[in-house]
Amino acid sequence: MRVTPYSAPAKPRTFLNGWMYFGMMDRYCITEMIAPFCFGVAAFTSLGMAIGSIFELVRLITESGLPVLTAGQLFILRSPSIIVLTFPMSMLLATLLAYGRLSGDSELTALRSCGVSIYRLMVPAIALSLAITTVTFVFNEVVVPKANLQATQVLDRALNRDRPDFKQENILHQEYGQVEIQAADGTTTTQRGLVRLFYARRFDGRQMQGLTVLDFSQGALEQIVLAQSATWLQEKSTWLFENGTNYIVAADGNYRNILQFDRQEISISRAPLDLASNVRDADEMSIRELNRYLDVISSSGDEREVRKLRVRLQEKYAIPFVCLTFALVGAPLGLRPQRTSSSFGLGLSVLIIFGYYLVMFVSQALGQVGALGPTVAAWLPNVIGCCIGGFLVYRASQV
Repeated sequence: MRVTPYSAPAKPRTFLNGWMYFGMMDRYCITEMIAPFCFGVAAFTSLGMAIGSIFELVRLITESGLPVLTAGQLFILRSPSIIVLTFPMSMLLATLLAYGRLSGDSELTALRSCGVSIYRLMVPAIALSLAITTVTFVFNEVVVPKANLQATQVLDRALNRDRPDFKQENILHQEYGQVEIQAADGTTTTQRGLVRLFYARRFDGRQMQGLTVLDFSQGALEQIVLAQSATWLQEKSTWLFENGTNYIVAADGNYRNILQFDRQEISISRAPLDLASNVRDADEMSIRELNRYLDVISSSGDEREVRKLRVRLQEKYAIPFVCLTFALVGAPLGLRPQRTSSSFGLGLSVLIIFGYYLVMFVSQALGQVGALGPTVAAWLPNVIGCCIGGFLVYRASQV
């Protein structure tokens, strides 16, 4: 009698087993990308600080007598603005080196032979890039503006430069809106034009002095208000003008009436106060603060400054998503079935970074001159990068 040896029945592959298998693969790929990402942050930050900060600080130490300890403090405070730009670069380097290493050791070939598609292999890179995108956005919104503002204040104090928290002299605000224009035949049309011109000679942080307000709300100059001082009444949302004169101007340009007053409340927006109180650069403001500042100057008629700030605002949203763009570009390049060295991946990442930021600078300039809209100018490099990444993914899937 022939005895057949017992063999256990094959364990069926369940959905849970498959999920655990892919979970292990994802963790393995992400682990492979962590070390190159950290290396990229350190390397690109060192390079950026050397080019953008160290040379300037050395010049300030030798020429302006900046204390060495203050220079070290400035070096630390300026580093967040450089680090936030290195996150996308490091994401690109991480995908190139990690997938390149897996491809060079034939591990990707083994995974492909098991039926794992290119698209599935890219999931860990996409997941990690989205996580880094979130970190970049929060870092750029919370840490960078405060660090830049503090760096500016430290440098001004060290060099004995007086930079108050508000504009002290010659506050000028032009308010534009819809005004009624009367034609020669008596018809009236409405079009955008100068509504009000606000000027204050001095501002002490609470009260404005030496004020002149010209009212053009009806198309032509209708009244002139002169006052020694004015204070913003927050509870009433009006200005309290003191010791002034109100000149009512007739259609022929003569004064129709002259009224002197000791105190008079005038309904004008608080835009001049906000304009005088906010003298920071866009890099020193969060998205909320920049939006508030844009609301102030959007009616000023300075279209060039408004366009510039709108582009900068959109860039605060777009820059973190460069991490995702670079992951889409770097992953299919690393997935190519060929053996490459780490130096090749580093050199390729530098070329891609240079090309991307060249497109970004050109797009930013076109947005500031009005050739492109602010949203298009800020997001166009990401769109181009994602299109290139999608094409590379498609090509890699055909191999």
